[in-house]
Amino acid sequence: MRRTAIVALVLGLTAVPAAEASGPPQVRAWVTTPDRAELLHERPRVAFGTGESAHPTIVVDPDRRYQELDGFGASITDSSAALLAGLSPSVRTETMRKLFDPDSGIGVSFLRQPVGSSDFTAAAEHYTYDDVPAGQTDFGLRHFSIRHDEEKILPLLREAKRLNPRLKVMATPWSPPAWMKDNDSLVGGRLKDDPKIYDAYARYLVKFVQAYARTGVPVDFLSVQNEPQNRKPDAYPGTDMPVAAQVRVIEALGPKLRLASPRTRILGFDHNWATHPNDGTAEADYPYQVLRSKAAKWVAGTAYHCYYGDPSAQTALHDAFPDKGIWFTECSGSKGATDPPAKVFSDTLRWHARNVVLGTTRNWARSAVNWNIALDSTGGPHLGGCGTCTGLVTVQPDGSVVTDAEYYTIGHLSKFVKPGARRIASTSFGTTGWNGQVMDAAFRNPDGSTALVVHNQNDDPRSFAVNVGDRTFEYTLPGGALATFTWTGHHKSKLDAVSLAGATASPDGALAIDDDASTRWSNGGPQAPGQFLQVDLGRREDFRRVAIDSGGNLGDYARSWELSVSDDGKAWRAIASGEGAGQLTNVDVRRTSARYVRITSTGAAGNWWSIADFRLYN
Repeated sequence: MRRTAIVALVLGLTAVPAAEASGPPQVRAWVTTPDRAELLHERPRVAFGTGESAHPTIVVDPDRRYQELDGFGASITDSSAALLAGLSPSVRTETMRKLFDPDSGIGVSFLRQPVGSSDFTAAAEHYTYDDVPAGQTDFGLRHFSIRHDEEKILPLLREAKRLNPRLKVMATPWSPPAWMKDNDSLVGGRLKDDPKIYDAYARYLVKFVQAYARTGVPVDFLSVQNEPQNRKPDAYPGTDMPVAAQVRVIEALGPKLRLASPRTRILGFDHNWATHPNDGTAEADYPYQVLRSKAAKWVAGTAYHCYYGDPSAQTALHDAFPDKGIWFTECSGSKGATDPPAKVFSDTLRWHARNVVLGTTRNWARSAVNWNIALDSTGGPHLGGCGTCTGLVTVQPDGSVVTDAEYYTIGHLSKFVKPGARRIASTSFGTTGWNGQVMDAAFRNPDGSTALVVHNQNDDPRSFAVNVGDRTFEYTLPGGALATFTWTGHHKSKLDAVSLAGATASPDGALAIDDDASTRWSNGGPQAPGQFLQVDLGRREDFRRVAIDSGGNLGDYARSWELSVSDDGKAWRAIASGEGAGQLTNVDVRRTSARYVRITSTGAAGNWWSIADFRLYN
């Protein structure tokens, strides 16, 4: 067995050795650490080897594919645009390159753009594209104009698309024009419940999409209201939009948008994973109601934010509506007034790594998007709203620009996971809430390369292995570090996973067969002969390998074991036995057909016996 482990930190720029033409497959590794000692730093390459590892093993299966990815990024808000446009030409050019160039920068590939004003507005007043004096209306939209955006926002968007031609743009309004609302204000209130208003608002959004396209910035996605359950925005544009109103808007918008801009897809909801307590009696099942409505035929899927709940809400919605997509579209970092910069960076890196980088993508998100792409050192400029938000980059008082934690969390995705990539199966031991384990997500790019993003949740270094087909490499990450590994070649396994859909396990073994290595079945005490886990496949299945994965809890593997099968759950025959040597035990057998599979401990140890993932292959 060949094992290669990189344990020491490598500081500064390191020359990348050329891959040996006839040597073992090579893996490239980029690492960011919470202490900023390494910032998307490429370390020396590591070689794939053969054999198994005693470490927790991330098993990557390229043949099990999930959602397609559209991109990763942030928003060039009015505030961000003012800051970037105000930089010296050379600093602005370098900053845009760092943000959007896929080669020399992080290749931001998704921007969510406010339709009009948000809380991050550098102007003296909030605005939309059809503002008229109080008491007046403009159903003909004669006053519609995107002139405000032509000065700073649109030039930056065009430059971003030049640097990354695969960049996608989403548009989201914080408020319709005040004359369409029942309080005649951009702040708070609702759309007037009038068919003429729904029609006018739909035409307003279509005119925006058409106007942006004419300037060279086509809109790929459009939602009809930012955070529709936020009923009391803090002095910034916002609209309380109940489900019934959103449905009416989408029904008016859908056919118009399809004719005017067929490429633009409508996303529903655009709010938190769960209903925030401050949202009062807001509809907890809002996205479900939208997708059950008649408007659903116009809706490509649902957009989510991070400010309440957890990413598992995305999987619950996906399971209910598997033909509709999930997009994650907003999450801002935050800092307290007295928090030292080192703490802000470390805390943000860790939380975003778990929840935004890995939590959203492992829960079906096709995008992962932060909020502001640039803010100043005070977290502004802003007009109402968030006073503690952070951006991907910070513009300092002296006109210099520094990169923040979100630059690196998004960069570990956007630089290596290209639009059109698909998430592929990978065992992951960490949770979004923090359990101190190694968490990961794997992606297959359109060019056939693979990117594996790994986060060590623990404060101490953690070693792990990565297995793809018949190849394995080992690695050690510092505490809290985020890393991306890339390699070329398929490394296809000779075996295919057997579906365990409908299978059951006893005693109380459901967590061993839930295809989630962050959960586990445990015997609850020291290992002893006779302890077992039994799986009823529900039908006879053929298999040639049984994988018993004890997950991230070191030492929780069976010291010795016996594998038995049965056709009726009563008469058993042993087909293999052996000694445990590490967290993942692969048992290869002659082709076997059975309905029941039992793994039995035949030895004793002080450790518990745990099974985080039980898998069959044929």
